Amino acid sequence: MPELYVFFMAMTPVVELRGAIPLGVALGLSVWEAFFWAVLGNLLVVPLLLTLLPIFIQWLERVPLFKKLWDALETRVRLKGEDQVQRYGALGLYLFVAVPLPGTGAWTGSVLAVVLGVKKRYALPAITAGVITAGVLVALASAGVLQGLRFLVR
Repeated sequence: MPELYVFFMAMTPVVELRGAIPLGVALGLSVWEAFFWAVLGNLLVVPLLLTLLPIFIQWLERVPLFKKLWDALETRVRLKGEDQVQRYGALGLYLFVAVPLPGTGAWTGSVLAVVLGVKKRYALPAITAGVITAGVLVALASAGVLQGLRFLVR
């Protein structure tokens, strides 16, 4: 049952696997079990977002209030990741998603790819690799490896 909590938590925006892996560990899963379920859940939403988001945006832009909200979100996304992605393409998208900080996960990466017009055939592998990298970093932090390295540096 904890596997399902981790899986579904990783699917949610904002929290994603950055919160799901520590949740899994707190619920008694091993770090790598939590990693597996979190990455699986986080990656499940990416193809759906890359496919459905452009359609959903076109449909919502017919409503003035939603168009205004989307324009604000689009501006924020462009400010947050446009330079990195425009300069480095799919590699920039990978780096954006791979950094395990709030607001840089699969959801934001997918929105960024759609806003900037990154083709799905490039965006999907870049976001997938970014999610896996971020998952490894969060898993290592959850396992205390990063704490141990910090101790060694002192």
